[in-house]
Amino acid sequence: MVTMNVSLPHPMKEWVETQAKTGRYSNASDYVRDLIRKDHMSSDKIAAMQRFVGEGLQSGPGSRSQDELFAVALTQAKNL
Repeated sequence: MVTMNVSLPHPMKEWVETQAKTGRYSNASDYVRDLIRKDHMSSDKIAAMQRFVGEGLQSGPGSRSQDELFAVALTQAKNL
């Protein structure tokens, strides 16, 4: 693992240290790594959503009614 130094304003430094002391993280580095991991996952999800929207726009109008689409969405939501 490599080391990176980051400058933070005092209130942010205190926040990171407080989060590390909650017991969820063993130290400030673990907290920062978790933030980066979550940000990376969030970015991946946003990119996928943008791709899906683009595909939907390119596919043109669908043939199913609004009621049919709603029924499919409810069924899929129940299976989550």
